[in-house]
Amino acid sequence: MSASLSQLVHQLSARFNNQQQAFDNPPLYAHIVVNCRPLVHLLPGSLLIEQSYAMDPLKPYRIRVLRAQTRDEKLIIFSYSLSDEQKYWGSVYEPERMLKIEEKDLQAIEGCNYIVRKKNSNFIGEVEPGCRCLVDRKGVTTYIVSKFELTNKGEMRTLDRGHNPVTHEQLWGSLGGVFEFNRTTDFSKEIPYDWIEEWKK
Repeated sequence: MSASLSQLVHQLSARFNNQQQAFDNPPLYAHIVVNCRPLVHLLPGSLLIEQSYAMDPLKPYRIRVLRAQTRDEKLIIFSYSLSDEQKYWGSVYEPERMLKIEEKDLQAIEGCNYIVRKKNSNFIGEVEPGCRCLVDRKGVTTYIVSKFELTNKGEMRTLDRGHNPVTHEQLWGSLGGVFEFNRTTDFSKEIPYDWIEEWKK
């Protein structure tokens, strides 16, 4: 399990974009950049993730801290919001700013952790069941159904959809299907040696 955890964090630590998909299908897919970079000074498995439109990469529409860990022989990615998150917008492009994020800045997001399973050399993650991962979208409360797949070839596929908590009707999200990202920058060399040693125990 520790080897799988290390592999998961290595595959997550990258910059991805869906440029080809967006160019091929502009009515259905926006051009999005996803940065996921190790927070080397925090607990093992901690990553800062920013998702932004390619035309405005320094103003992410979503910024989170993820923490990949094992619990009860399961791979779990815990999700945290940041207090005063706007202060950290664009910091994935300036690692020295990432070092200013402290544990006290993290707030666990209830119901939004990912349960991850390994399939061959790929990882498939889904938000934990229970419809408890809530987000306000244009003044309306919705719950998120979110899935991702990471491959060892540097590909990432994601699908995020928001649903009405009462009727379960889909209110937002991709109508064309999964977003298909490719790794453009590898940040895995930034993973601290002590994390890797910790995972071997």
